[in-house]
Amino acid sequence: MKINTSLISRLTVLTGAMTALCFVSTASAQGVQEAESKPAAATTDAPTPEPGRVGSMAGVGQKPRKSDAAKANPSPGASAQMAGAAMADGDRQFMQMAAKDGMKEVHMGQMAVDKSQNAEVKKLGSKIVADHTKANNQLMAIAQKKGMKLDTSHKMDKMSKKDMENFDQAWLGMMVTDHQKDIAAYDKQAKMGADPELKSYAGKTLPVLKKHLAMVQAAQKKMASR
Repeated sequence: MKINTSLISRLTVLTGAMTALCFVSTASAQGVQEAESKPAAATTDAPTPEPGRVGSMAGVGQKPRKSDAAKANPSPGASAQMAGAAMADGDRQFMQMAAKDGMKEVHMGQMAVDKSQNAEVKKLGSKIVADHTKANNQLMAIAQKKGMKLDTSHKMDKMSKKDMENFDQAWLGMMVTDHQKDIAAYDKQAKMGADPELKSYAGKTLPVLKKHLAMVQAAQKKMASR
């Protein structure tokens, strides 16, 4: 009877120990499972880039460098200069030529108004002054938008003492030569120019130049028939 009691006591202790062990194992497994189910914490708090801070390496709360700000938001003057620099060589050469020749035609037209004794030549000179002044202003507006400075200095057609004695015929002859040269340049630009705005300008001015040439040649023939 004593033996049975001792055996029962041992079994009771062993059963309790096994129950405790199972409880600990179950708790540990639940703890691991809960830890795996939680999202991992971020290791670094990377700053969110601010809108408009393109190319800037400045940290949060710091002002962008001037060079970065200039690249992101260039001034109107800088934009115009970049546009001018990007123009094709042929376009820039045409603009320089047109500026010089346009101003020359204005001065030659004014010469006819001042020195001619013929009413028709005076009227033609006044027409050339008005039309070329308008075309020159349009060209200068285009150049300003593209950040280009055009040189309008030019050499006036020389008129000898003999030419001055027969001013009207000499002046008309010079106008024929000058307008034929300009028409060829404007026609080439209107057809082959790279800049759309400049092509449009050349195309719109070309008929004016052709009209001038026709008027000058008509006056020239009329005087020759007298």
